Formats: sequence, C-alpha cells, structure tokens
Amino acid sequence: MNLCIHGHFYQPPREDPISNYIPSEIGAEPYRNWNEKIMAECYEPNVLAGNFGKISFNIGPTLYRWMWSYKPEIAQKIADQERANFEKFGVGNGMAQSCHHTILPLATPEDKITQVYWGIADFEYRFGHKPEGIWLAETGADLDTLCVLSDQGLKFTILAPWQVGSVDGKPGPYLVDLPGGREPFVVFPYHRELSTMVSFLPESTENGDRFLSTVREKLSQDPAGLNVIASDGELYGHHQEFRDIFLTYVVNSGEHYRDINWTYPGKWLLENKVTARAMLVSPSSWSCFHGVDRWKKECACTPGAHWKEPLYRSLCGIAGWIDERYVSFMSGFVDNPWQFRNKYVRVFNGQQALADLLTEEGGSNFSISDLEKINTLMKAQVKRQRMFSSCGWFHQEFHRIEPQNNIAYAAMAVWLTEMVTGEHIDLELISALTEVRDKKSGLRADSVFTQTVMRAKNEA
Repeated sequence: MNLCIHGHFYQPPREDPISNYIPSEIGAEPYRNWNEKIMAECYEPNVLAGNFGKISFNIGPTLYRWMWSYKPEIAQKIADQERANFEKFGVGNGMAQSCHHTILPLATPEDKITQVYWGIADFEYRFGHKPEGIWLAETGADLDTLCVLSDQGLKFTILAPWQVGSVDGKPGPYLVDLPGGREPFVVFPYHRELSTMVSFLPESTENGDRFLSTVREKLSQDPAGLNVIASDGELYGHHQEFRDIFLTYVVNSGEHYRDINWTYPGKWLLENKVTARAMLVSPSSWSCFHGVDRWKKECACTPGAHWKEPLYRSLCGIAGWIDERYVSFMSGFVDNPWQFRNKYVRVFNGQQALADLLTEEGGSNFSISDLEKINTLMKAQVKRQRMFSSCGWFHQEFHRIEPQNNIAYAAMAVWLTEMVTGEHIDLELISALTEVRDKKSGLRADSVFTQTVMRAKNEA
C-alpha cells in the first residue's frame, strides 16, 4: 500500500506593514514572536530528524523567506533534504505554494497568475529546481485556478476528497479535464479518515505502532493508488507536543512495516499512470463546506462574522483603484505591466536588478528618478498582494491581528501608490470601511486604515 504524509507549513506575513519588522507578540514567550516559537517547537526538531526528506510538504514563501534570515542553517537543511530526493529520483518531495495564501477562486485573473508565478519562482530559487505540484491556500480551487496551474507548467495538486467527484466510480488520484486544449490536471484527494485522525484526534498519534496498525486496517479495504494524509505541518511539535517524534518514528518504520511503501505524489506519478477521471466541485476548499464563502462573507463556519462581507467588498474596491494606477503608470515604461509584476519576484528575491528587469520588459530611457518611483510602486504591489492573505477572513472575530494586518497592508499599498502617482484614492472607497467593526471592542476598519497611513507619514 502506498502511503504519504503531506505537511502544509505556513505562517502569514507577520511583519509590521511599515517597518517590516516582526514585533514582540503576546503568548510567544519565552520567544519574541510566534515565528520563533514555532521554529523551536516544530521546524528545527523536524529538520534535525530529517523529516523534510521523508514526507511530502510545502512551505509558504512568506514563512520561508523569514526563516532564511532568522536561521539560514535550518532553512538550508530543509532545501538540502528535499534536493536529495530530486537528485536521486528526478523529482523532489517538495511542492510550491501560492505565494501569499490568497484564496485563488476569489482572486482576480491577474492575481491568480501572480500568486502562482511568485510561488513557483520562490520555490525554484530556494530549492534549485522547478516544482511539479502546488499546494493551494485552504485547497481553494475552481476550474480557472486549475487552468492557471496548468499554464504555469504544474502537473498536480492535493485536494479534499469532497472537492472531486469520480466520473467512473474508480478511486483516485484523478485526472480533471481542462478547457482550451490543455492536458488533464492530476488531483490527489487526501484520505479523509486518516487525515482527520492525525489532525484532530491527538490520541490516535500517541503511539506510532498503534497508528500504523490502524493505517494497515483502513487501507487494506481502500484500493486508492496513493493514500495521502494531509495535515498542518506545524502540528508536528507545535500544535501537538511530541508529534515531531511520532512523525520521525512512523516515516522510518519501513523495515517493520514492509507492506507500507512511503512515497510522495511526484515520485508516485513517475512510477504510475493516472487513468481515473473526476469532476471538480467548483469552487471548493478543505476548510469551508460552503465553497469559499468563509473568505468573503459570513457563513455557518463562522456565524455572526457580519464584518467579513463589507471588508472583502471594500478591499476589492481599494485593490481595483491601486491596480488601475499601477497599469496606467507602468504602461509608460514596459510592454506588459502584469508580466512585469510577475517577474518582479526576481527583484524582490535579490536575483535581478530592477533596471535590468525594466530593460528586459521593454523599458528604455528611464532615469534614476523613474527607477525610484517604480521601486516604490512595486513595493506597493507587494503590500497589495498581502491584502488578501486568507488568514484575514478565516476566524470569526474582527479584533484579531490577521484582518487588521490585511487592512494595514492595504493602507500602505494606497499610500505608496499615491506618493508615486500624485493621485488620491476616492474617499468613498475608504469610507466603505466604516461598515467593518468589532461588536465587542468597537474597533473599526477605517480607523485601522487611517492610523496606518498617519504612522507611515510620521515615520517616513
């Protein structure tokens, strides 16, 4: 029986939108912030145990970028462990991730491409080879999203079992047909019961042998080609104590459980052919049974979260204003502003000079002053992408830091765009944020927006 554990490793951008420094965070003691705490409890022990070479995984670019600056030796070992599989088998066990954990079915067509393009580029930069698969934020998917993945050269993703419906009654993995003459896209539905056990039933992972015996029992009746256990990677040592030790034990138990073949999607596809077909439930996700409603309005997943819909509507309006000014300004310098934004990830990662990218994309006769303005405008576009990190809408309460961060990133994107273009955002777009407020504290989204801009001006 073919078995795979997939770990989704992710933290949203925690940096202050103005200083780009992660502040001290309550609850992270004795560490300064949650990134450092999770590093000590999860990432470092799993790296030292070699687990990043034994499981399928994705690691969010916002997290991995921070990791390279905080503990580069740990970040390098993650890359080395993945790279060893790539050199041995021709395909690695790592997967890319859409860059800022945006719910792609809700994104604009241009943002879909940028998020996937940046995710692929960051993976290739860190791991030294192209990814074949990608993890979608909250496994949010629709047919347009799969088309973008295919167009960017990706071959597969992992989804929840309720996101696909078998056409011919066969078990997965599945081929999902795409329009426009594209090749069918491969979807690995994860094993629902085993994934639930690992993620939400701590008693099921207290003993590795007992867990593997349960796996044998469950999978002896399950003919699926590859059984994927999908989980939050930070479960292993952070969310659940000692589960890094559990993970180390089970993925190294091959000599005692010879009927279990530990593998990962890319390697499985090298050795097997997918023939079963399925229809995609579009749009859908793994953490909302109402499609992707959780990230744009109140639904039964977060009852009473009336603030979500006006926040989503307001940020979409603000993003539209930013994008119109971006395209108008950059059209004077490059042939395709959206393609330039996609390729800007190279500049952001320090791989290419901004002037060289401008020239590559058709720019000429630009001055030092022009370069400074374009650099500022591209910083605005990075903030603009952070506006839609899914964490801002995941929880029920508006007073949490995640939605406030999304608003603050929006404020910075607007302010930076105004500085470059000299235009000012329509007041109606900002006043729409007054509808977003916390019932308990009275906190309002427009206050968060305005205070961020004021602070940015004072610290400029």
